[in-house]
Amino acid sequence: MLKNRQYSERLTGAVVPVGALRGGNGMGVGEYLDLEEFADLCKKAGLALIQLLPVNDTGYESSPYSSLTAFALHPLYIRIEEIEEYKQSASHTVQQKIAELRSAFEKEIRYPYYRILRAKMEILREIYTEHYESIEKKARPGGVLALWIEENPWIKEYAVFRRFKEANGEKKWQEWSNHVQIGAADIEAIWADGKLRREHLFWAWLQETLDAQFSRAARAVAAMGILLMGDLPILMNEDSCDVWAHPEIFHKELSAGAPPDMYSPEGQNWGFPIYDWRAQAEDNYAWWKARLKAAEKYYQAYRIDHVLGFFRIWASARSDYSSALGRFIPYTPVTTEDLANLGFDEGRIRWMTMPHIPTGEVWDAVRDNWGNLYGEEEIAAAVEKVFVSALDRIGNEELWLFREKIQGEKDIDALGLHPSARSFLFNAWHNRIFLEYEKDRYFPVWYYRYSRAYASLEEGERSRLETLLEKRRAESEKIWEDHGQKLLAVLTANSSMLPCAEDLGAVPACVPRVLEKLSILGLRVVRWFRKWDEEGQPYIHFEDYPELSICTPAVHDSSTVREWWEQEADQEAFAGFIGFPSLPRVYNPGTAKIILHKTASACSRFRVFQIQDLLHLSPKWYAADPASERINVPGTYNEFNWTYRLPAPIGDISGDDDFIKAVEELCTVKPAQKKKS
Repeated sequence: MLKNRQYSERLTGAVVPVGALRGGNGMGVGEYLDLEEFADLCKKAGLALIQLLPVNDTGYESSPYSSLTAFALHPLYIRIEEIEEYKQSASHTVQQKIAELRSAFEKEIRYPYYRILRAKMEILREIYTEHYESIEKKARPGGVLALWIEENPWIKEYAVFRRFKEANGEKKWQEWSNHVQIGAADIEAIWADGKLRREHLFWAWLQETLDAQFSRAARAVAAMGILLMGDLPILMNEDSCDVWAHPEIFHKELSAGAPPDMYSPEGQNWGFPIYDWRAQAEDNYAWWKARLKAAEKYYQAYRIDHVLGFFRIWASARSDYSSALGRFIPYTPVTTEDLANLGFDEGRIRWMTMPHIPTGEVWDAVRDNWGNLYGEEEIAAAVEKVFVSALDRIGNEELWLFREKIQGEKDIDALGLHPSARSFLFNAWHNRIFLEYEKDRYFPVWYYRYSRAYASLEEGERSRLETLLEKRRAESEKIWEDHGQKLLAVLTANSSMLPCAEDLGAVPACVPRVLEKLSILGLRVVRWFRKWDEEGQPYIHFEDYPELSICTPAVHDSSTVREWWEQEADQEAFAGFIGFPSLPRVYNPGTAKIILHKTASACSRFRVFQIQDLLHLSPKWYAADPASERINVPGTYNEFNWTYRLPAPIGDISGDDDFIKAVEELCTVKPAQKKKS
């Protein structure tokens, strides 16, 4: 049994979303119980680890990282025919609907998330209605459902939340007609209301059933000696039961995200509130401990999504769309006194902290982008609207400031300006050295060196300012280290699961130190694990990968190895790096074998591969378009994302001897040895 395995063992594993599985009893989407069959395939091929994407309820939002709850499981992955009440007696109508569901969706290349979820929920409602009396008996004192509710107290607020959400047409809770603000006592009273018992018990019965099915699957995986790894997103959707029921542990006025980089020049604004860690400390992080306890029922290891957020989070005002004017929290601020000590008077400080817009730039922006389509009168009217609605003139100067009512990009957007004027004002809004987020407290804007104010500074002023900012960064990094170590220590001390961290992005030096100290595995993505500060940005050799890490060639937000190799990679540089300069430029099983074997030689404790990348070891499982095999394309919102399915049933893949043999060979790859100097 897995419980006797030491987590220090070197393992090779597969990453797969539950929804991607195609079991023998499929209805168009993977189900928890399909993990039993998938684990059998993994065992046959020598894989010893299965990593899942999050499986919490996300409602009608397909992204698994946008959950309605940190606790409840997703009903999409239920196997209806294994529900106890269904097996006792299923009506002909329900049986017919299941047959229709299977016929309609099982041959889909990617699963239609919304249609399948709606169809399953309709069937689940019918089963519940048909068997309500027996279910209600189980919810009475001493009954199995009553005991389950007692062991899972989160179900009360979740059931109340889901009932309200349905009653309000699935709108965000902020848009409900009532109960927008609620307390624990209110939730308890609503749950205890006998008139609402039938509705609330539906959600409790459904979650108890889901728990039973996922637990059964998890036990089967463990019995095969395979480690099951879950995924705990650090942040919660603003429209979630947890934010609604526990507003005191969140800062809802701020939106979490990521700072600008080469892929997202305006940063990423995820729309999720950040945590109030002080408030969480007051009850000794009870909410996080409860999350870990819930996850432990299924997993032996877990991935901490965006672990950098435990050290410091990039947060933006709710009044902005982008996160270009975000800031790190916590951070040692620059103060008005600091700037005064550098010789900047009140006027200079205003110059550095408030965007200043020359009259001529407004005219140029509109004329350059619009002048070939409209006459001078139309241009003048558009420019006049900018000055009247958005800007205030500074005295008699040809220089303007944003009006006080403009607090962010959303306020600019609401003015209804021509797109060229809107775009210009968005850029102008970012044009400053500092963001004054509280009175006399400032954070340096990400692109401050490109601002009008910075360009106007004398060389000595720039030098003194950079020295101050470096001092504040160093002071902040010490705070980040203490903060991250304190919070992650809570997680490691309160769970037997092996913690693994997604530590991608601009990683402060303190992060790997803390992860190593707490024995948390970091993530190394081959294509991004490079010496970025050196000429040519060379890849880091596989023998230099830290043992306390997970190595992978691709992640759910990236292209597959095949798509990367054919469309994105510097093939010559990478082929030379792995010692195969003549590696075929077209991806095929031979190319896959070489690249994946080299990846498997990393000295990391775990080497994990997306199931798509493993399937490319066999010629049978190549899609015509490599882009169709992606799980998610960040920054896009459509029915494609998060709906990947295996190209064939698990049984068919298990019968592919070439595939099984190729994966077996991959699992036996030895770690690379350091070259003798």
